[in-house]
Amino acid sequence: MQLFYNPDIDQNSPEFVFPTEESKHIVKVLRKAEGDILHITNGKGFLFEAQILRADMRKCAASITKATFHEKTTPALHLVVAPTKMNDRYEWFLEKATEIGIAEITPIICDNSERKVLKLERMEKVLQSAMKQSLQYHLPKLNEPISAKTFIAQNNPDNNKEQEFYIAHCEETEKTDLKERLTPGNNALILIGPEGDFSVSEIALALKLGYKPVSLGENRLRTETAAIFACATMKLVN
Repeated sequence: MQLFYNPDIDQNSPEFVFPTEESKHIVKVLRKAEGDILHITNGKGFLFEAQILRADMRKCAASITKATFHEKTTPALHLVVAPTKMNDRYEWFLEKATEIGIAEITPIICDNSERKVLKLERMEKVLQSAMKQSLQYHLPKLNEPISAKTFIAQNNPDNNKEQEFYIAHCEETEKTDLKERLTPGNNALILIGPEGDFSVSEIALALKLGYKPVSLGENRLRTETAAIFACATMKLVN
C-alpha cells in the first residue's frame, strides 16, 4: 500500500487537493487516473480511502470514500535527546524511532552540546516520510529545542503522575537497566545526552527532581544509538 500524508483532512472533508509535489508524484510517477483509490493519513490516527476526481499534475483532487480510525496500540514514549554533532545522525534517529514507534521527541540543548541549531522543517519531513514508509497513522510530535535544565525543571514526576521519568547518563554511579525499570503499560519519558554526556549539574538536577537513573548496557553508545536502543526496549517491554 502506498500511503500519503495530508494533515489538513478529516472524516468530514468532502473533497481536497494534494500539494503540487504530491500531485505530480501521484499522476506522473504512479500513473494514477480518475477513479483510482488512494490511501491517506492525517497523522492523527485516521486512514482514509479516497477516489481521484481530477488527475491533475498540479492540483490532483480526491474525495474521501472511507475513514477508519486507529488507536495507538502501545504506551507513549517521549524521547528527550540532545542534538548530535552531525545532522544526518539525528535524522537517522528520527527515522528509525518513527518506524519502531514513538509518540514525542524533544531536542534538548545541554551544557556539553556541540550543536545548538536544528532545522525543524527538514526534521518534520523525515518524520512524515518514515511514518508513511512504515504504514503508521500517528505522526510523532516534534517539539522546539529547549535547554536541558529548563526542560527538566518544567517536566518532572511531581507534575505528571501518569508517566515514568528516566535519565540515561554515563557517570559511574548506581543505575538500573532500562528494561528492568520500565513498567509494561506505562508511558515513559527518557533523557539522553550529547556525545560529551550530561554535565554533573544536569544529572544532579534530574535526580533531585525525581528522574530515575538507568543504564543502556555496558557498551558506550553514540547518542543516536542510545535513543534507538531506548525506543526498541520500550517496544519490547510492551
